[in-house]
Amino acid sequence: MRVLVTGGAGYIGSHVVLALCESGFEVVVLDDLSTGDQQAVDKRATFILGSTLNRADVTNALDGVESVIHLAAFKAAGESMIDPGKYSHNNITGTITLLNAMVDHGVNQFIFSSTAAVYGYPEYLPLDENHPLAPINYYGFTKLEVERFLTWYGELKGLKFASLRYFNAAGFDQKGRLTSLEKNPANLLPIVMEVASGIRDKILIFGNDYDTPDGTGVRDYIHVTDLASAHVKALSYLQNHKNLTVNLSTGKNHSVFDVINLAKEISGKDIPYEIVERRPGDPAELYASSSLAFEALNWQAKHSSLTSLIETTWNIYNQ
Repeated sequence: MRVLVTGGAGYIGSHVVLALCESGFEVVVLDDLSTGDQQAVDKRATFILGSTLNRADVTNALDGVESVIHLAAFKAAGESMIDPGKYSHNNITGTITLLNAMVDHGVNQFIFSSTAAVYGYPEYLPLDENHPLAPINYYGFTKLEVERFLTWYGELKGLKFASLRYFNAAGFDQKGRLTSLEKNPANLLPIVMEVASGIRDKILIFGNDYDTPDGTGVRDYIHVTDLASAHVKALSYLQNHKNLTVNLSTGKNHSVFDVINLAKEISGKDIPYEIVERRPGDPAELYASSSLAFEALNWQAKHSSLTSLIETTWNIYNQ
């Protein structure tokens, strides 16, 4: 099967491309390299420099393709609240351009990189797929809008789709085959690694007075290799089934201090931090159930222990 991966030169995308190539798929990558790195793209894949916002680029990339995995979104929640136009244009308009081109080319299988941000503040934990959808940042809003588009395209155009709602992706390929660092990371673990490796002076901890065991925010972290394997399984699922929306998470949770303390132990480095005010919209705890992913895809996180997440990341930052 020939699969198009948009955003395949990015952090998550490059791991998905690696997993697809290892599984014998023929892979095409479409990426504008605004945040990605062409050197991270597996040499077995065909790389096309281009954007989902450009219909000609998308048309070129779809040649001979049977399925699309869409990862070409901006994902910084804080930035989305400052520049919603940027996120509307790329995340929504870019996806519509891609979907319309797929319809015109008769490509009807679509795997969407969604997010836990569609849920908003948790009304109960662990989160499951039946939890109310009420995003509290514009990034989450764009992802939820795309999920709604997919439902309509499924009904009106016969699109078969899987929406994979990620939690906090972290880690690197265990064999060290992917070494490209994210540009301007906004997530906790790469920021901790930047402090440990001397790129940053300190980490800012947004609040230490939450109702959690140590006062810092608690999150569900998942290894990027586990995310990648779910995409491969979702492709197989769509061969014989219709639409699916699932969480990709571990059901386990770790606080900010948990991450910092274990990172200090593994790296042997001091990791200075400063406590600052809470950020608006940050819940005390956020973790989820992936039981539906296990039932539907026979998928579960296998590499997502906190030790594995930190060790595989430090191995790259410490090179």
